[in-house]
Amino acid sequence: MLVYFFALLAAAFVLLFNNPRSETNRWAVLFLAAASIGGLADTLSVAGFNGASNTVQLLNHIVTPYAILIFAILYSETAVSKRAKIALKLLLLLPVLTTAIIVLLSSSAFAVPYKFLLAWAAPYYLATCGLLIRSLWKETDRRNRKSRLIVTVIIVPTVLAVLVFINIANAFIPNFDFFRYISFFIIYSLTIALLGSFAYGVLGVKLRFEHDPLESAMKTASSGTSLLNHSIKNEIGKIAISSENLKQTLGDREDSMTHLQIIAKASDHLLHMTERMHSQLKTLTLVEEPCRLDQLIEQCLLQHKPLLEQSNISVSVQFSVRPTLLCDPVHLQEAIGNVLMNAKEAMPDGGMLDVRLEHTKREIRLTIQDTGEGIAEGSLAHVFEPFFSTKNRDGNFGLGLSYVYNVMRKSGGAIELVSVPRAGTIATFRFPAKKAEEGLS
Repeated sequence: MLVYFFALLAAAFVLLFNNPRSETNRWAVLFLAAASIGGLADTLSVAGFNGASNTVQLLNHIVTPYAILIFAILYSETAVSKRAKIALKLLLLLPVLTTAIIVLLSSSAFAVPYKFLLAWAAPYYLATCGLLIRSLWKETDRRNRKSRLIVTVIIVPTVLAVLVFINIANAFIPNFDFFRYISFFIIYSLTIALLGSFAYGVLGVKLRFEHDPLESAMKTASSGTSLLNHSIKNEIGKIAISSENLKQTLGDREDSMTHLQIIAKASDHLLHMTERMHSQLKTLTLVEEPCRLDQLIEQCLLQHKPLLEQSNISVSVQFSVRPTLLCDPVHLQEAIGNVLMNAKEAMPDGGMLDVRLEHTKREIRLTIQDTGEGIAEGSLAHVFEPFFSTKNRDGNFGLGLSYVYNVMRKSGGAIELVSVPRAGTIATFRFPAKKAEEGLS
C-alpha cells in the first residue's frame, strides 16, 4: 500500500513541478494526492492510529471523485466563463460536505457511509469518463488529439475500476479486499503515463532525449547556406573587380561591354538568391511587442489584395476575437504572407480563401483555408523541411513554410497544415493564450 502512496504522490509532484500555473494541472495534482493517501490507511491502522486511518480513508473517498470531476470539466473546456466554473465547483462540493457532515454526526468514528457515497460518487466518476471521451472525440488538432487519447486511456479504465472495486464493492460487501484488484490498474495507469510522456506528452509533461528533428534540420540548413553565402560573396567580389578592370581595359567596345553587363547581372542575381535563402533560414531574433493581431492580418490581406484579385480569389474574413498579442509583427506578417502566397499558388484558376481568428482558453487560432489543389499525403509530412517544395517553379527554394515554422516556434506557438488533395488546405497558426493581453471577451 505504501508503494501505491508513493507512486501516486510522485506523479502528483511531477505534474505540479511541470506547470504549477495551470489550473487543470493543479486539480490533477489534487485528485492524485487524494487518491494516494488511501495507501496510508492500512499502515496507520496497523500502527494503532485508527482515528488517523479512518480520517485518511474518508478524505480519500470523498475528495478523489470531486477533484477528478473538476479536473475533467477544466480539461475538456466544458465551463467557459470564470463565474460558471466557480458556481459549478461550489455546487459539486455539496455532496462532499454532506458526506463529511454525516460522518461527523454518526456514532461510528469516521466510518465511511459507502452506500451514500456511491449515490453521488458513481455519477461523478461516470461524468469524468464521459467528459474525457467527449473531449477526445471533439478534438481536431492531431497533436492535441494524441495527448487527449493518452489521458483518456490512462484515466477512464482506472476510474471505472475504482468505481467497481472500491465504491460498489464496499457498498455491498463490507471489508472487501479491493487492493489486489485495483493495484493492477494503478500499475497500468502509471506505465501508460510514463510511456505517453516520452512519446507525446501528458498534461504538458514531455520527457525527451532529443530535440525536434525539424529544429536540427533548420540549424543544418542555416549553417550550409551561411557557408555557401560566404563563398559566393567572395567569388562575386572577385568577378565584380575583374569586370570593372576589364571595362577600363576594353574601353567602348560594344560587344565586350554587353558580355560584361550579362556577367554583372548574373552575379547580382546569384548574390540576391543566396541572401534570400540565408535570410529565411538564419536564426531568428524576434523583437516582440504588443500588437493587435486582427489589424496585422487585415494589413497583410490588404498588401496581397491585388495579387489575390488578379488570380480571381475571393476572401472571407471572420474575427470572433480581436486580441492584443505579444509578438514580432514584422516576422509574423511575413509568415502570414507566405501562407497567403502558397494558397494563391494552389488556386491558379481562382477560388475561395477563408480567414478566421478565434480562441479557446488555451490558445488563439488563426486559420487560413483555401479551396485549392491540396497537398498529397506523402508530401504533407515534409512541407516544413528546408528546401522541400511541391512546386516546380523558378525562384522557389522551398523555404517559405520552413520560415513560417521557424517564426512560430520562436514565438512559442505552432503552425499546422491539414490538407486533402483537390479539396484544399487549412493552415492553422496557434498562439498561446498567455501571450494575449486583451480582446478575448
